[in-house]
Amino acid sequence: MPELVAWQSKDGRKPLLLQGVRQCGKTWLLKEFGHRHFEATAYVNFDENPEYAEFFAVKDPDQITRNLSWVVGQPIEDGRTLLVLDEIQGCPAALNSLKYFREKRPRLHVAAAGSLLGVALAGSGFPVGQVDFLTLGPLTFLEFLRADPDGALAEYAESITDLGPVPEVFLNRLAEQLKYYLAVGGMPEPVSLWVERHDVAAADESLGAILRAYELDFAKHAKPTDFPKISLIWGSLPSQLSRENKKFLYQTVKPGARAREYEDALQWLVRAELVAKIHRVTAPRLPLSAYDDLSAFKLFAVDVGLLRKLSRLSTTTLLEGDRLFTEFRGALSENYVLQALRPQYEVTPRYWSRSNPACDVDFLVQHDNEVLPVEVKSGASVSSRSLANYSARYPKETPLRIRFSSQNLRLDGDLLNIPLGLASQARRLIALALQRA
Repeated sequence: MPELVAWQSKDGRKPLLLQGVRQCGKTWLLKEFGHRHFEATAYVNFDENPEYAEFFAVKDPDQITRNLSWVVGQPIEDGRTLLVLDEIQGCPAALNSLKYFREKRPRLHVAAAGSLLGVALAGSGFPVGQVDFLTLGPLTFLEFLRADPDGALAEYAESITDLGPVPEVFLNRLAEQLKYYLAVGGMPEPVSLWVERHDVAAADESLGAILRAYELDFAKHAKPTDFPKISLIWGSLPSQLSRENKKFLYQTVKPGARAREYEDALQWLVRAELVAKIHRVTAPRLPLSAYDDLSAFKLFAVDVGLLRKLSRLSTTTLLEGDRLFTEFRGALSENYVLQALRPQYEVTPRYWSRSNPACDVDFLVQHDNEVLPVEVKSGASVSSRSLANYSARYPKETPLRIRFSSQNLRLDGDLLNIPLGLASQARRLIALALQRA
């Protein structure tokens, strides 16, 4: 919401494209933004009303808004109305019209949203420089904690200003709540069902419905030749992440599968923001993207709750100690940490590996002008050959090593241990540690 408010008043404002995976709350957010900060909101949904597409056959924003005013039943006025064009990927002409709104009607606030905008833009030739972009993802663990009526645990997490141990009472509560987050995830409807009813079965049913909706998207919006391949890649995620070496293997998707046959299907999932593609880098140098090994990457799900449901991992594991953290080689914990890191860093994390999978570093983050190794330890043991091997190989490039684990917060030399429950605070805690280095 603060980013939307900043967009509303910024100089040189362009029409806004709000991206994000289906059912992560884009529609609610734009309607709430209009309710709070505008005199009126004109809402158009191209999925519900595809016939409105004919209004965008012309390239005149004034004529478009006159026609829309009739169907929404209110005037659309510069500076007073927020015009929301939802599911805009269903109307290429409306997507293309955004550049004309910028050129000919710049004082009108136009915000568009879509769950498959990455897919639509890839094939549209749309001039990206004509719009502003924002991306909405699932709730982070911190936002999950804020959703609780109490909210005290989230407030405490944000109040930590030193790297001393967290009192056990807070550490244990964070670990307990994190179990629920790994099961429920960050999609708004399952979170709402959990917060309001504490009904994990209802949240689980909601996650199943979301997964079914995604499967329908595969069939509806992908090329017919890509649809079965997309389904196979999506369904293979749990198997890909269950191995010690989590590098994506096409043979895991289907025996005999080759990259050239599945590249388009894989890219569809990436553009739809259903998966995060994390490349291996050949060296930890800046910029990280210059050292990407394009042939080696890992795939993670957009949301840890969806991954848990896709894996058919029962919610009864909530009652079995720390099993939820360690199931299929800690894949849920790794997915969770990545989900926490991505909103905090502009550059997508990478990973580093050598020939021995036991020496893989789970993630590399580009923190300002430093490239830092990150290890995720989901079990009781926190010993790591990976971080030791990495820092021995790159001693000058490694001012700090980061480990996420169940242990308490502490800075031990150049090793910062962050409790898993504080992953959403990682950037701030890492900055404190670097100040002491």
